Amino acid sequence: MILKGAEIGRYLAKPDPTRPALLIYGQDAMRVALKRAEAVAALTGPNADEEMRLTRLAGGDLRKDAAALMDAVKAVGFFPGQRVVLVEDTPDAAAPAIAAALEDWAHGDAAIVVTAGGLAKSSALRKLFEPHKQAVVAPIYDDPPGEEEVSRWLREAGLTEIEREAMRDLMTLSRALDPGDFRQTVEKIGLYKHGDDSALTSAEVALMAPSTIDAEVDELIDVVAEGNSDRFGQIMRRIEGQGIAPVTICIAALRHFRALHAASADPGGPQAGLSRLRPPVFGPRRDRMARQVQSWGMRNLEDAVHHLLDTDLQLRSSTRAPQMALMERALIRLAMMPRGAR
Repeated sequence: MILKGAEIGRYLAKPDPTRPALLIYGQDAMRVALKRAEAVAALTGPNADEEMRLTRLAGGDLRKDAAALMDAVKAVGFFPGQRVVLVEDTPDAAAPAIAAALEDWAHGDAAIVVTAGGLAKSSALRKLFEPHKQAVVAPIYDDPPGEEEVSRWLREAGLTEIEREAMRDLMTLSRALDPGDFRQTVEKIGLYKHGDDSALTSAEVALMAPSTIDAEVDELIDVVAEGNSDRFGQIMRRIEGQGIAPVTICIAALRHFRALHAASADPGGPQAGLSRLRPPVFGPRRDRMARQVQSWGMRNLEDAVHHLLDTDLQLRSSTRAPQMALMERALIRLAMMPRGAR
């Protein structure tokens, strides 16, 4: 049986223990590892390692020791419960050993879970599994998880009450992060909301989402973008005391103003443009940046980006001018620039 589309996530979350073998393969090793872990955990339940119900074999070793798989599948366990033999990083050369184990498999034997990298149609493993009447094939593609799969991960993390806006932000985040980072973020949100029965909000997603900009630098750039000169000096001195490099500040400022410019040029408006950013922004942060976009106007944002590019070139040149002073002067000029659409 070859799984397709949403069937893959549903099946791997609850595999059929009466089927002899499952092949999980794909180009992205992290995605394959996550799906493999999910399937094995669903088959064996808790304490599989402690109860010796999970046997791990290296797929490359089966070419020299084909009997190792058969022995593991037929072994009698000391503890009750489903047994699984996990064959990892499996090459096509291991196909004969797996074929022999499948042919001799009987109910009560351990289920065989095989993982592999990207497999061509001519792969011996695919030729073995795909026409088999009882084995299951789960090809893992680089597509982001769907809403059904994300909802299941959220339930597993104890998150059942989620505002519509928060769910939209989570789906955006799932497309921006790799699967491992997104699962960690979901688990972090689950820990944050542990014992809290209120619905998950967009602001809480924004609070837990990975950030690529240091919080202090982020605050400084917002102060500049909003023309809040009263707070500028205090935050700038704090950042200087932390030893953050001027080039780091300039790169972060460029990233921020380029994002504002891209949002201002989006035909769907600032909110739509901000939702397409990578990494995405959420909740109050997105609303704040949308206000900045509307305050500046596209032409003024172009001027700001050009000014920061010139500053970046100066910082990387052989000038003897103090770099932090150059950066501070550039930010003050931005903070004092006239606003409004042009």
